[in-house]
Amino acid sequence: MTLSSAFSDLFSPMEMGALRLANRIVMAPLTRSRMGTDGVPNEMHACYYAQRASAGLIISEATNISAQGRGYALTPGIWTEEQVAGWKKVTDAVHAAGGLIVCQLWHVGRFSHVDLQPDGAAPVAPSAIRAEGQTYTEKGLLDVSMPRALETSEISGIIQQYRHAAECAQRAGFDGVEVHSANSYLLDQFLRDSTNQRGDEYGGNIENRSRLTLEVTAAVVEVWGHDRVGIRLSPATPDAGNTPLDSQVMQTYGHLIEQLNRFHLAYMHFVEGATATSRSVPAGVDLDALRARFKGPYIGNNNYDLNLAVNRRAEGKVDAVAFGRPFIANPDLVRRLKEGADLAVAPRETYYGNGAKGYTDWPVLAG
Repeated sequence: MTLSSAFSDLFSPMEMGALRLANRIVMAPLTRSRMGTDGVPNEMHACYYAQRASAGLIISEATNISAQGRGYALTPGIWTEEQVAGWKKVTDAVHAAGGLIVCQLWHVGRFSHVDLQPDGAAPVAPSAIRAEGQTYTEKGLLDVSMPRALETSEISGIIQQYRHAAECAQRAGFDGVEVHSANSYLLDQFLRDSTNQRGDEYGGNIENRSRLTLEVTAAVVEVWGHDRVGIRLSPATPDAGNTPLDSQVMQTYGHLIEQLNRFHLAYMHFVEGATATSRSVPAGVDLDALRARFKGPYIGNNNYDLNLAVNRRAEGKVDAVAFGRPFIANPDLVRRLKEGADLAVAPRETYYGNGAKGYTDWPVLAG
């Protein structure tokens, strides 16, 4: 154990709602693009997650709640019985290894391509505003498509997609679910006034733009109970789609967090800065002030190393810390952090695709 971690409780058990974590090190959701076109996990994915089960909590890779929610090829789903059966292999393997795993429920909204959508339809969004950038399709990287604005009458169907996915995740043996309301995907698109220019009860003022995230959370809590549901937010990241931030970050996300408190969620999982790139935030944005408004357990995420994790825990700024990319090449990351061992670094070409190579073949420490 290193000197910096010897006096920290990062490696001690904790509770998040009904979840009993062996330590405060969380495996962040990591898209690895290793599914088939049917989005069904198999034994290889079960092995990958089980190898990392020493994390206090595993948050699954972002998992599509419906065929419409898909924005990248080779990503998993949680809406068909075949997908449920595939994820059951994963959850059984994680539980056999002594771990906990929740399913991150994902609808990409506008960040998709017609080739990825049922019947080649346009992606759906709060408003018909096209994202920047390209997404991965079975034909390779293609510019994201122009979305269409959801009709007000369709919103209840979106909420039902989340409810159905939450029920599927329950049958698949997960320990809980995380509502993905971050990274400029569908729920975050409704939150931000840069992507939401609606004139109905889901657009306009902050209360209306927060409505869908809160209604989705309520539906998922009805399925799982409040103490097995978490939520992920990212007030200051432009990706996906180089999406402009909300014009009033503190007010919008402050309101949302205050409203989320009434659910008594298991946790809030926050991207501190720009996802996977920088911890810096624009002037006038104070993520710690937003964090402090949440009444439950808080998971900090984004470019953490051990020292930052220990220090922010010592300052009471986090209850747990999510590590993403370090878990790729270090399935035994918790042990390595605790012992101060060197961390392997995965080359970027191993992040996505390639089957088992760069996925399940990383060694653990000897002894």
